[in-house]
Amino acid sequence: MTRGSIKNSDEAETLALEVLQFVLADEVLQGRFMSITGITPTDFRQAVHEKEFLGGVLDFLLGNETDLLKFCEEYQIDPEQPSIARRLLPGYTNSD
Repeated sequence: MTRGSIKNSDEAETLALEVLQFVLADEVLQGRFMSITGITPTDFRQAVHEKEFLGGVLDFLLGNETDLLKFCEEYQIDPEQPSIARRLLPGYTNSD
């Protein structure tokens, strides 16, 4: 059973934190994330409290379909939900 739809920014932030947990639990993803973002382990304490950073975490996941689908399967969430969550956080730009 999959979880329900993301309805507000609080739920979007919660999902982004779950994505961050997913990324940090995988050494390959963690390395790629750290390399792309340039964030250091000491920066994490402050960054996890910033909505813009959490939006970037979702951007990272949305940038790789394989990782997105793996996350959605593991967390039992519809693959559209991370994209919906991203639109609810600061820094979203529509590339359409």
